[in-house]
This record gives sequence, structure tokens and C-alpha cells, in this order.
Amino acid sequence: MTEKAQKVVLAYSGGLDTSVILPWLKETYGYEVIAFAAELGQGDELQGIKKKALATGAIKCVVQDLRKEFVEDYLWPMIKSGAIYENHYLLGTSIARPLIAKKQVDIAHAEGATAVAHGATGKGNDQVRFELTFMALDPSLKIIAPWKDPNFTLTSREAAVDYAKKHKIPIEQSKRKIYSRDRNLWHISHEGADLEDPWNEPQDPLFVISKPVSKAPDKAEYVEIGFEKGIPVKLNGRVVGGVKLIETLNEIGGKHGVGQADLVENRLVGMKSRGVYETPGGTILVTAHQALESLTLDRETMHFKQQIALKYAEMVYYGQWFCPLREALDSFVDKTQQNVTGTVRLKLYKGRATLAGMKSSKSLYRPDLASFKMGAEYDPMDAKGFIRLFGLPMKVAGIVDRQVKRTGQKAKK
Repeated sequence: MTEKAQKVVLAYSGGLDTSVILPWLKETYGYEVIAFAAELGQGDELQGIKKKALATGAIKCVVQDLRKEFVEDYLWPMIKSGAIYENHYLLGTSIARPLIAKKQVDIAHAEGATAVAHGATGKGNDQVRFELTFMALDPSLKIIAPWKDPNFTLTSREAAVDYAKKHKIPIEQSKRKIYSRDRNLWHISHEGADLEDPWNEPQDPLFVISKPVSKAPDKAEYVEIGFEKGIPVKLNGRVVGGVKLIETLNEIGGKHGVGQADLVENRLVGMKSRGVYETPGGTILVTAHQALESLTLDRETMHFKQQIALKYAEMVYYGQWFCPLREALDSFVDKTQQNVTGTVRLKLYKGRATLAGMKSSKSLYRPDLASFKMGAEYDPMDAKGFIRLFGLPMKVAGIVDRQVKRTGQKAKK
């Protein structure tokens, strides 16, 4: 009796890697592959993806529109946390992977699959993000990672292109046009090819969702973002749903070259990598949120939250979304956002989103206190005593230091 083929759910984008991995899994091990494509706002990339998946060996292709869930359950918590990895990366790829992997597990349960698979390389961060999510949500599922399989010989993008041509698999990449890109509603990333040399400047044709700064309009544009408890809900005074809000800001910000970041980052697996990111709408929202927090958070909460943001960013980058600590941090963050309500105006010009005004009914900014003019609300004599007490440890240390120096000088004499 022939053993029944094992069903595996593959995270399938239709890009170069997963386009060749799907037939390779069937050809090498006889797996029954269920392709799963997540609609996360990647434009027309999913056009014809079902037909392509079935034509290259999948027994089924599941496509799910996850944009609303992506925004509300992943992007909004991340914005509220203030998470930015290594000062510049707004975590566009990182934050999407746990959602895709979660849906793979759900589909595996629904389809009776015993395994889940991904096309992430053995050098990158995505392998960790996928596999940690699989482990957290169903440790019984077998994890198949072809790039770490000794029988997998397509260990370069050039080799993958050759395989695709041999098997007549339609792909956009060629050996000349071979950037590794990941796009969703939040951003698009670019890696590989000439970008592997940090000395090489990104060329204008690289950019996809934003204009090169040199070609941005000479006239500035203003946008107003309205927040309720840390969540952006209005654009220029009108209530807008999360997906539409980000799409619109991507268009506006992209026109002005906002949100382009070129950085060498520290991967979790230990090496440095160079990436160029376009995050126009995300940059506008993050900048506006930071500004509103400066107006509505007290000093101690704000400073402690900055420390939390660093940890939160690491956890997102490392793929630890389904982790008890992340959930606990969300509880803290949500508490800090209770008064983060108001409106922020930003000026978009030549690649920058700069603060042009903000207001909030929860504002802790008091003009009478901030003014240089002394008034009844602030007694400068209070500052005199405060400085004495606050500086007392430094004063004592200074006294001791002077005594030691004097003793040393006398000993020399």
C-alpha cells in the first residue's frame, strides 16, 4: 500500500524563492503543497497567483485579505509602543511575518496538513520569525525550511532563476534584475545586488512607492493626523479606516520622498546586512505619534516608555510576537496611551516629515508655566532648594575629591 503524501502549507508570495520552492517540494519529496498567499497590501503582486501556484504543482492555493487585521492587530500596537529597530528601521517585514505564519497554522489545522513551510534563507531573520511563530502556536507541526535542507541546491538567486527557466516558471527576476524585495501596506524593502556593497548609493530606479528626493515637488504639503488613545483615526479632519489611511499617506508621503531609509543593520543571526526601505505613510504616522506623546505623556512615563520601545522593537525584529512578554508590554503601552489623543500637523517636503503644530485636550503643556515670564504659578525660590537637594550627592563627591587632591599634594611636598 502506498503511503499517503504529506500535506504541507507553504507561505507563498509568488516571488522568486517560493516560486521555485513549491515545485521543488513536490519534485524532491512528493509533498502535497497547499500554497498560502497573504494579501497585506503588496499592490498587484498577487494578480494571477492562484493560477501560477496551481500550474507549478500546488494542490490548492488559499488567498486571504489580511490588511485590516494587519493594521489593527499588528501595526497599531507597534506604533503605540514606539518600536523602531536601530534608530531607523520601522519593522515593515518583521511585523508581517508572525501574521502570515499564524494563518499558515490555521490553514494547516483546517486542511489536515502535518507540516508548514517557508522560503526564508538560512542566513536571514525571516526563518526565525516564521519558525518561532509555528513553535508557539502548534509545536506538533513539522517545519520544512528548504534552504536548510541538504538536498536543496538552489542556494543562490542566480541558481533559482536558472531553475525557474528550466521548469518554465514565470518570474519577474532576471540575473540583472535580482533585488530581493518585500512589500506590504507598511513598506517595501530592497536588498541584494549592488546594495550588498555599502559604498554603492541607491539609484533612482530602485524606488517603487516613493519618488527620489531629488524629484520630489518644490512645494511643501501639509497633513493633519488625528489620534484617539494612540491610534490614528483621522486624516485632515475626516475619519478614515486604518487601511485607507495608510494607503493614502503612502501616496502623499511617497510623492514627497518621505520615509526612505538606507541602513546597515544587525541581523539576529549575527551578521550585518544592508537594506533600503521605503515607508512613507508609516514615517508620517510614527513622527506624528511621537510628537503627540511629547505633549501628553508625563516625564517619567515617557522616559520609561522609551526603554520599553527598544525592547519591543527587538522582539518584533526577532520574531517574538507570540511571546508572553510582548503581551505584557502591550498592557503597559495601552495604559500609557489613554491620554494620547489629539491632532498633529506635519509638513512634507523633500524627503522629510517635520512637525508643524499639535494640539490636544489632554495636553500637559501649560503656556503659563513654560513662559519665561515669572508668575504666581511658579515660585523660583522653590527651584533654589530643589537644586540644593538634587545636587547634594554631586556636591559631596566634589568635596571628597578636593580633599583627596589636597592630601595628595601635601604628601608630595
